[in-house]
Amino acid sequence: MTGTVNGTLVLAGTPIGDPADAPPRLAAELVAAEVIAAEDTRRLRRLTQALDVRPTARVVSYFEGNESARTPDLLAALEGGARVLLVTDAGMPSVSDPGYRLVAAAVERDITVTAVPGPSAVLTALAVSGLPVDRFCFEGFPPRKAGERLSRLREVAADRRTLVYFESPHRVAETLRAMAEAFGADRRAAVCRELTKMYEEVKRGSLAELAAWAAGDVRGEITLVVEGAPEPGPQDLPPAELARRVAVREVEAGERRKEAIAAVAAETGLPKREVFDAVVVAKNAG
Repeated sequence: MTGTVNGTLVLAGTPIGDPADAPPRLAAELVAAEVIAAEDTRRLRRLTQALDVRPTARVVSYFEGNESARTPDLLAALEGGARVLLVTDAGMPSVSDPGYRLVAAAVERDITVTAVPGPSAVLTALAVSGLPVDRFCFEGFPPRKAGERLSRLREVAADRRTLVYFESPHRVAETLRAMAEAFGADRRAAVCRELTKMYEEVKRGSLAELAAWAAGDVRGEITLVVEGAPEPGPQDLPPAELARRVAVREVEAGERRKEAIAAVAAETGLPKREVFDAVVVAKNAG
């Protein structure tokens, strides 16, 4: 998006582990920036040393604790024409990391916002999980409180997309137990630990198996990938869905109701009487 002022906000993806994964443009942007907002200035220093670059920019800290207070200062720099580079400890800014407030404010003021794509723990975990990746949903960090966490998990228990979460190593066992309760103990999942780092580990299994494994000492950065809900079997179809399928065949295929009921019964493996009863219930309900 092109803004009406000269300033540019650059969101820079940083390595999630191995510094060698840094995109080539990152080094160039570190040198070109006039202001660098970093989640952790010490990590930024280590990154610049690993990339053998020497930024001349003004460096400011920008983390969860000061994000609200520091955003106006960064906006002022952007409105003054500065090139502001935003980096977090790992991955893309604003994705479960500081940055969203600044991006939203910059967009509202028609300031140019661009990005340097980089490594992603979400996509890396999906790729190595062995679970379906054609459709997925990133859920971020689950709530810390047990009741809120279980409630949130139950909200997505029927979602057929593969689910991806971040979690603290100190809570991963509790979260896996809650997932087993909300999604079912046999639901497949993968715990991806320390991705791209020296002690990288991907543990695959059912939620019950992974919860038992995580009861030990689990350390490092954790990404959880959970299989989506299975397609409902015939016995799981509600009467309203059976009635809808009959109605569709009547309208689209021009079948008589008796023929449509027989076709839906054959399609689902259910008795014709059960499908007929579903149609009657739907008719009586209006």
